[in-house]
Amino acid sequence: MIDPADVASLVGRFSDFSDGEAVKSRDLVLMLLERSPAPFSRKQFTPGHITATGLVLAPDRERLLLVHHRRLDRWLLPGGHVEPEDPTVLSAARREVIEETGVRLEGDGAAPLAGIDVHGIPPKGKDPYHLHHDLIFLFRAASDDFQVSPESRGVVWCRPSEFDRYAVPRSVRRAYQRHRSSGVIGRILRLVPESVRHACQR
Repeated sequence: MIDPADVASLVGRFSDFSDGEAVKSRDLVLMLLERSPAPFSRKQFTPGHITATGLVLAPDRERLLLVHHRRLDRWLLPGGHVEPEDPTVLSAARREVIEETGVRLEGDGAAPLAGIDVHGIPPKGKDPYHLHHDLIFLFRAASDDFQVSPESRGVVWCRPSEFDRYAVPRSVRRAYQRHRSSGVIGRILRLVPESVRHACQR
């Protein structure tokens, strides 16, 4: 069973003040975890529930994996609801990615939290309009191979130049750019001599 306090600790460490929407979403997720009796239950519609999503990069570290969601009729990141048997929200995101795309992911351990996005889901059947408090984790695919699941109409590797073509949501673009920026900074730091890095940190 997932401990809300563990998830709150993870979410609380997320900080990117250049992305006001993600920070606001972070605060809403923390409020949900603190005050809700069942934050991971798909049956809790007020104020909504936690969902888990994967931002999956291709082996070239540039292309992004998208699925065409059958119900919402949109290209989105693979992801979905947390199940009772999921030990962590991260494992829920990994499971959803594999179920929806069949992609083989590198490693089986930790993956960073790449973004947070609270967004509305339209009503369907007995389910009213509600909010998904979505945690987006960064994964890397071991190959380009994938398969289409019954939940989606298609799966595609999308280049940044194709984001407009697939109407990639703004929150996903920001999460992708956050990853790219951190990667560039990391490569620059690796080129700086260790003695200089230590001197700058004093």
